[in-house]
Amino acid sequence: MSLTYRNSRFNLYGSYFFLITGTIGNFLNILIFSSERNYRRTPSTFYFLIGSIHNIFYIVFNLTIRIYNLYNETNLVDTSLGWCLTYTFLIGYLGLTSFTCSCLATIDQFFATSRNAYLRQYSNIKWAHRIVFIIIIVWFLHAIPVLLFYNVPPITSRCNSVNKVYQNYIPVYILVLQCGIPVLVMLIFGGLTYRNMCLSKALVEQHADRQLTKMIIIQVILVIISMTPFGILEIYTLITSKSIKSTDQLQQEAFAQTILILVSYIYYVGNFYMFIISSNRFRQALKNRISFWKKPNQINP
Repeated sequence: MSLTYRNSRFNLYGSYFFLITGTIGNFLNILIFSSERNYRRTPSTFYFLIGSIHNIFYIVFNLTIRIYNLYNETNLVDTSLGWCLTYTFLIGYLGLTSFTCSCLATIDQFFATSRNAYLRQYSNIKWAHRIVFIIIIVWFLHAIPVLLFYNVPPITSRCNSVNKVYQNYIPVYILVLQCGIPVLVMLIFGGLTYRNMCLSKALVEQHADRQLTKMIIIQVILVIISMTPFGILEIYTLITSKSIKSTDQLQQEAFAQTILILVSYIYYVGNFYMFIISSNRFRQALKNRISFWKKPNQINP
């Protein structure tokens, strides 16, 4: 069994696994965060809700195309300009919006758990609504250059940037906006939030606040685990892009790339399952939803 074949099978089964578990998990996140009253009024969980909505679109769109490509041994994105622009635009917009929501949830929880009353006032659901509206516009506008600079040239028949300046910006975008800043922001504010939790003694509804803080810390860990290896992969790819490589080395790198790309999906998929493990309140909310579905229809006399 060749390494190329193992790479293809691992890629296919991993994509199916993350597509199924990610769709289910993010759907239940959306259901719980939008239906539970306490969660609807909390800025951090509102950011979780918006992030989950973007995650489910990211997973379904990205992994469905990935599975199609593996079955047909082609790249759908390279087949037409429409697919090229749609895919690149949506993946850029959805990914950055999701990461920003995770960062904002972490920052908000730092404010919410602070002993300083002035800082606590920044944890505000009305502000959260406005901030989300702004970041959606910002990342939507950020993705527009894709529509101007991406094409499928006949010479290469590959979806790529035809603008050299924007082509040079792509690695910066991946390493800084998609990997570096989210990991750094969540690491800093996740650590500060954990310190606040350890120092706080008399927060209102302290037990619930601690559970939400645990959910935030879990998300920080997921981001670090999923995006740090992906960032290292991008750095390695940039450094070795002009190196001459043997066939065996290329196959080994392709297999490692498949593993690390699939690992990056842990962020988009894993939140729901980690929330189940870390929060009694979240588990109870899920049980309430399931009980509601199972509740038999009552016929009034």
